[in-house]
Amino acid sequence: MNFEQLATLAVLAAVVVALLSDRVRADVAAMAAAAALLGFGVVSVEDVGRGLASPALVALASLFIIARALDVTGVMGVIIRSAARMTDRVGAASAPVIITLCGSLSAFLNNTPLVILAAPIIQDSARRLGISPKRLLIPLSYASIMGGACTLIGTSTNLLVDDMAQRQNLAPFTLFEITGVGLAIAAVGAVYLAFIAPRLLPADDSGGQSAGILPEAPPPLRLVPALISVTVFAFVLGAAAGGLSIAVVAFVGAMALLAFQVMKPEEAYSGLRPQVLLMIGGMLVVGEALGKTGLAFQATNTVAAWTQPLGPIAALAIIYVATSILTEIMSNAAVAVLITPLAIGLAENLGVDARPFVVAVMMAASASFATPVGYQTNAIVHQVGGYAYMDFVRVGLPLNIISAIVAVWVIPRMFPF
Repeated sequence: MNFEQLATLAVLAAVVVALLSDRVRADVAAMAAAAALLGFGVVSVEDVGRGLASPALVALASLFIIARALDVTGVMGVIIRSAARMTDRVGAASAPVIITLCGSLSAFLNNTPLVILAAPIIQDSARRLGISPKRLLIPLSYASIMGGACTLIGTSTNLLVDDMAQRQNLAPFTLFEITGVGLAIAAVGAVYLAFIAPRLLPADDSGGQSAGILPEAPPPLRLVPALISVTVFAFVLGAAAGGLSIAVVAFVGAMALLAFQVMKPEEAYSGLRPQVLLMIGGMLVVGEALGKTGLAFQATNTVAAWTQPLGPIAALAIIYVATSILTEIMSNAAVAVLITPLAIGLAENLGVDARPFVVAVMMAASASFATPVGYQTNAIVHQVGGYAYMDFVRVGLPLNIISAIVAVWVIPRMFPF
């Protein structure tokens, strides 16, 4: 190995250790890695610039602003308050309806604020029905995760994987191209959440009242700004579904919201989530280093030698399972950056289309059910519901296995090799 390869491996190992230890923020670890690689001369200033100016980051930042506009103008509040009123009329069916609603909205909106707003309604509904909120809060998080995997913009990981794939000369994914796979996983997952998960979750409500969290009341509806926000959101979805660049239409939409003074610039900035953007930018630089030094190519050849005798289905399963396991213990973005080039290279070595392998990475990188730290919504309900760590393992591990089986069966049928 030459110096650049050794330096890249050392930096990568340090990032992985930092992310696993959870003692260093993911964005700090990723940006420190980018700085170290720049200092060692492995990447250039231009490489760092490409990482921080990625179309995925532009799209994400713009979508965060649009989602924030829907929040501050009261649109999301109307949805949540309507759901709250429904609990009085529908009774026992209200909680599954709210969970399904949040899962559906997560395909288009950031699921973190949705879960934050829906969690207290679920708690109140559960207590009035005489059941433990613990039986509903984890399903709420899981539904939002599965919903987010149904579209290209439903989760930041999908946009990042798409960006990484384009860097490997694959055609960009369209907005609903992965929806069939996502819906298949969500449909089977919904059956599991409805009939099996409640039996695996604790029936007591210990700890649920002492979590020390969220939430502020949703802001009141401001009619004209709300209508503009919904119109811009619909425009972005329609244009993206029509094949236009998500980064372009989302950026135009976000700037239109500011131009029409739907919200103050300070409110837009507060929705940007710079920790997510910087983490992804830093990890993109790490991915650039893996490609430039040839380490990604060497890793691909090694894995291909192991999997080639097994065929593409087995290789797809290995990629999915490896991604899913890593996602449980470290950042989704870091996993996407590390696995996507490997998955594409593996497909090329096997002489098959790389697209099903990329879809497998997208689905598996969101399939974080078995730990409370693998996904932000899991962390939220972990605190709100007062769950034990093993509650997630007990109910989430079977869902991980079910999702893997469904994905490996469905993906080759919708994305042939």
